[in-house]
Formats: sequence, C-alpha cells, structure tokens
Amino acid sequence: MSSVKQYMKFVKPYKWKIFWTILVGIIKFGIPLLMPLILKYVIDDIIGADMSDTDKITNLFWIMGISFAVFLVLRPPIEYIRQYLAQWVGNKILYDIRDKLFDHIQKLSLKFYSQTKTGEIISRVINDVEQTKNFVITGLMNIWLDLITILIAIAIMLTMDVSLTIVSIILFPLFGFAIKYFFGRLRRLTRERSQALAEVQGHLHERVQGVPVTRSFALEDYEQGQFQSRNRNFLDKALHHTDWNAKTFAVTNTITDLAPLLVIAFAGYQVIIGDVTLGTMMAFVGYMERVYSPLRRLINSSTTLVQAIASIDRVFEFMNEKYDIVDKENAIEPGRVKGTVEFCNVSFTYDEEEQSVLSNIHLNVEKGETIALVGMSGGGKSTLISLIPRFYDVTGGAIKVDGIDIRDMKARSLRNNIGMVLQDNILFSESIATNIRMGKPDATDEEVIAAAKDANAHDFIESLPYGYDTLVGERGVKLSGGQKQRVAIARVFLKNPPILIFDEATSALDLESEHLIQETMERLASERTTFIVAHRLATITHADRIVVIENGQIVEVGSHNELMNLQGHYYDLYQIQHLDDVKA
Repeated sequence: MSSVKQYMKFVKPYKWKIFWTILVGIIKFGIPLLMPLILKYVIDDIIGADMSDTDKITNLFWIMGISFAVFLVLRPPIEYIRQYLAQWVGNKILYDIRDKLFDHIQKLSLKFYSQTKTGEIISRVINDVEQTKNFVITGLMNIWLDLITILIAIAIMLTMDVSLTIVSIILFPLFGFAIKYFFGRLRRLTRERSQALAEVQGHLHERVQGVPVTRSFALEDYEQGQFQSRNRNFLDKALHHTDWNAKTFAVTNTITDLAPLLVIAFAGYQVIIGDVTLGTMMAFVGYMERVYSPLRRLINSSTTLVQAIASIDRVFEFMNEKYDIVDKENAIEPGRVKGTVEFCNVSFTYDEEEQSVLSNIHLNVEKGETIALVGMSGGGKSTLISLIPRFYDVTGGAIKVDGIDIRDMKARSLRNNIGMVLQDNILFSESIATNIRMGKPDATDEEVIAAAKDANAHDFIESLPYGYDTLVGERGVKLSGGQKQRVAIARVFLKNPPILIFDEATSALDLESEHLIQETMERLASERTTFIVAHRLATITHADRIVVIENGQIVEVGSHNELMNLQGHYYDLYQIQHLDDVKA
C-alpha cells in the first residue's frame, strides 16, 4: 500500500469536516469573483449607459452599497470559519499520527534502536509529521478550491465572450506539461533533503548527549569537522532542491505572465473593432488575475505538496517498520507467575549472517532461586537475560516460565512479572516520585514512600530541597550513581514482580554505594526468582547457583564453594580479581 493511501486512513474520520471546509471555501473564494462583474456593470451599465447623471449616481450607490455589505458583513465570518476548520482538521490528523507513532515506537525492538539514531526518529515524528499537514490543507483543500475557482471564473468568462475565454486559457496545456516535467523530480530531491536534515538532527542529538566525552578528550575541533561534513551534505541537497525549484517557478511564472498579455492584446483589438465592450475587456483583465492567481498558487501548492508527500513517505516508511517481537493470535495472559524459568537448549544470534551468541543453553531455575551469571565480557550473559522479557526472541530452543513457552504469552503480561535493575538505569527528567511510580503508575504516595524505604532511598530523598518532588534532570543527571540505582530499585520494589533481573547493577559504583545497593538487592530478591549478571564476583558469592558462561555456552554450574573446589573457570576468574581464597 502506498504511503499516501495509508495517510488517507488517518484523513477518513474527518472527511465530512473537510467537505464542509471546501464548501465554505468555495463561498469564500467565490465572493471575490464578483469584483470583475461589478467593474463591468459600472463601466457598461452605469458610466456608459444612456441615463441622467442623477440616475447613474443612484445606481452606483446601490451597487456599491450591496457590494460593501457582501465584503464587510458576509466575507469575514466565512474567512474565519474556513481557516479555523482547515487548521482544526490538519492538527487533529497530526495528533492522531503522532499518537500512533508513539505507540509504534514503544513496540519496536531493541535491535531497531541499536541501528537507528534517536535524532532521526525524532525528526520523523516531529518535522516530517508537521510537514504532512500541508497535504491536508493544500492537497485536500486549497488545490480543489483553486481548481473550482478557476472553473467558476472560466464559466463566467464563457457567458461574456467565448473567443476571449479561449485565448485566456490557450496556454493551459503548456502549463500542465511544465508541472509534470518539473515536479516529478522535485519529489525525489525533497526526500533526499529531508533525509539529509534527519542525519544532521540525529548526529546533533547524539553529540549533545556526548558533550562530556568530547570535552574530556579535547575533541572539539574534530567534532566540529564531523558536524560540518553532515551540515555540508544537507546544504548541498538543499541547494540542489532550491535550484530545481527556482527553475520550476521561472518557467511556470513566465507562462502565467504571458497569458494576460495575450488577453489584453486580443481584447484591445476586439474593443477597437467594436466586437466587445470596454467593460467586458476590463472584466476579462480582472478575471485573468482571478484565473492565474490560483494557477500561481497551484505552483506553490505543488511544491508544498511534493514536500508533504516526501514527508509522508518518510513517516510511513518508519511506521511500516516491522516488529521483531509479535504476540501470537492466541497468546495467553499468564497473570502473576510463580517464577520457575527453564532454558531449553536455547540458541541465539542477532543476525542470520553472524555467528551464534548463545549455543545450546540448558538450565532449570526453581521458584525463589538466585542465579548468578558470570564470565568474561562478551560471553553472552547480558544477551541471555535479555531473552527472558523477550527483548529478543530465541532463534533456537525455548524459554519457559511456569512451564509455558514465553512466545505463547503476551509480551506485556510477561514483562509485568519481571523487574529489572541495570548498570545504567534511565531516569526521566521529572520528579523522583514520578520515576518511582514507573513501577506502578497508580501507586499512592504512601506506597511510593514505602518502596523508597525498602530501597534505602528515603533518607537521601528527604534531604533533597524538594524531597520526592525534586526534579532529577535528564537521565537523572542531578543524582549520584548510587542514588540513581536506589531509585531504580525502589520502582522495582513498587512493582513487586516475582522475577528479578540485575544486570551489572553495582559495577559502576564505589565500594560504599555498592555495599548499600547489595544489601538492598538481597532484600528485594528474597522469595523471588532472581538473575544476577555481575563482573565483581564478591557480590554474588551468596547466590544459590553460579553459572559460568564462556563463548555463549555454559561451562560450569554450582555454588561458590563447589566451583572454588572444582578449581576450573570460576576459580581462575576469582583469582584474576585478586580476591581472597575461599576454602570449602
């Protein structure tokens, strides 16, 4: 399905509003079409009429009085209604599209986000969607109004003089050919310019977030060059687009300027030989403006429409991005699970062309058991736990929760049973209370405070200037690493899930903060099925079982003491970290 057809699905609910907008617009544009007729009447039927000056003045006052009434009383409210309806429809459609896009954004896989810049996504949701409004206002309203205006003007002109009318529209075919020739290429150039702008925005968003890195490595000059490269690419695309656009206007405006000259020449000759009246000539000259002004607007509208369609293409290219994780038609909602987890010969690869990250992982985890995953970096530990909440789907084998394949469950219901604390937990730039409520949006203040106390966060929160209403800044920049972790743990306490995942939750903290967070994590893990990915082995010696993963495979499983006695991979890792020997 083409992007325009998809866009029309968002337009369809407002079709009657658009109809009334066009109808009111016809009246709005139709009123000015009276002006040349008024001029003709004044010249031919008043000034040139065989009557007394008193009668002429009386008739003039009457016709002008009626005209003033129409233009002063009738036209302003019609103009207001048309403008309001047009903008209302356009903005409602944009609202619906952005609402749908945000829902789409939340369903896209982590794989997609690992390959796409945040700034480019924002550019499509904000800039491109905004541009599509012109398709509604221009393409579905103004173009039709301009065409109807032209047809009404031509119909009026035909009633006055057929030959003059033919001369007036003789250049229409040439005008149509120019539009077809120029605007086919303009759509592609517009799309290229929009993509170049999105690349600039994506690069800018990423570099603004990375300013501390740029400063610490003194990379300002290097980064300036990187930005200039992308900015230059956008400039080149923009100038190429501008060049073609300028050629379009040069040709089409020349055509629209030649047409009135032809009418003046032919009408002047007709007046001289007495075939038409002076009033008719003046009316035709007036109608040329009424015919070719809409044509000039159509040129502008065509340019605007091309830009809008290019933006529609980009919006729906993004909206049509397929989901990697899709619920089955008969997927079940498990409710609150008990917490048994089975890895049945699980294999996984991020890309079919790449080698497997995990191979034949088999592990049974009982309800309430704490499992620690250790091993060298890149061994597949974080990948394995990311499969549990279905951030990715296994490419071989199965993962079962309470004996049910998680692919047979609705993903959201599954994730409602899982709480995660990561190495770098993202906090939103709102209050601490709001961030804790991410675990349970409808939680009361008392529940939020209780969760903070369980996470050893209440005391430091109370010491902040505004307590729980303190804004944490973007990504929690106003809080220390340990404070951020405690807020993240508090929202998991509030969620109260049966399955917990800690992925390097203390690796970036100092020893004092690590000890405090470790104590809190152990309290949270009580009577819950818990998975811990840890680099520092001293933090996981309490685990019921420790699973050593190397090169995507399980090489050892056992308690701390069992693995130390085995003196295998785990023993070697423990010695590398210069920890004290632990004897059985």
